[in-house]
Amino acid sequence: MSKTIKIGIVGYGNLGKGAVEAIKQTADMELVAVFTRRDPKDLIIDEPNVETVHISNAGDYKDKIDVMLLCGGSATDLPEQTPYFASMFNTVDSFDTHAKIPEFYESVNAAATKANTTAIISVGWDPGLFSINRVLADAILPSGENYTFWGKGLSQGHSDAIRRVEGVKNGVQYTIPSEDAMAKVRSGVNPELSTAEKHERVCYIVLEEGADSARIENEIKTMPNYFADYNTEIHFISEEELKRDHSKAPHGGFVIRGGNTGNGNKQIYEFSLKLDSNPEFTASVLVAYARAAYRLNAAKQYGAKSVFDVAPSYISPRTAEELRRDYL
Repeated sequence: MSKTIKIGIVGYGNLGKGAVEAIKQTADMELVAVFTRRDPKDLIIDEPNVETVHISNAGDYKDKIDVMLLCGGSATDLPEQTPYFASMFNTVDSFDTHAKIPEFYESVNAAATKANTTAIISVGWDPGLFSINRVLADAILPSGENYTFWGKGLSQGHSDAIRRVEGVKNGVQYTIPSEDAMAKVRSGVNPELSTAEKHERVCYIVLEEGADSARIENEIKTMPNYFADYNTEIHFISEEELKRDHSKAPHGGFVIRGGNTGNGNKQIYEFSLKLDSNPEFTASVLVAYARAAYRLNAAKQYGAKSVFDVAPSYISPRTAEELRRDYL
């Protein structure tokens, strides 16, 4: 691509920091500014020529930024931020509350269509890359069953959700898949598995002083779309323990489909990821799809899009000729 794509980042938590690092590895993108709800003076970014700007002044950058990466949480940030920013910019977000994606899409699509912007929603590895592989596996093996296993790993979305509970000072959540359930799926028997049979969720929480631990435990375990359908363990620990034992963010998982073809031949389709850093990998996916948002908008493909609407060539920095020569 001949033009350098100008990027903005909204939010400077782990995902935003990962996006800064991912942009540094691209030759066709340039980070213009990081937008924050904090005092911009308190945001230290060791990158030359990158501005730190309060989120309320984002509108001043409409002509300076091609794509805005939205790096907030799915629980409360993105439902408000994505439609707002899509009314001014092309956007990419990582909204990951699966049950609410249809209504989220409608909200973002209305804003982006009106503004002639392109907003790619729910980008990352799940939703995102795992979603694509579920569709591919289902199309290739129509006589079969899809299974998704996450972990063992630290979930950004679920960790963000528990930190939003009143009385929680800090915390993380690990998703742990059932080895027995995965073995059954890989055997090709296509078992019926409940949500609780496939995973358990383990939370490590630092309380605010004087917080009601019983109320917080009940609120987390009954939280719809996050914990209500799972076996969930809650562990209350000190801030020192959290920093010492839970400062890294590994994750990963599997999409597996068992199906039959021909004369009852068993076929297993499997896609997996093993990640040292969940936020850095997710941010790398966001950055790749920023390229697609820019290209789709240039082609007047306005409105909200999902990863299902984006051809692989749109996220690649390579030319069509290079892709056919080197990867086909």
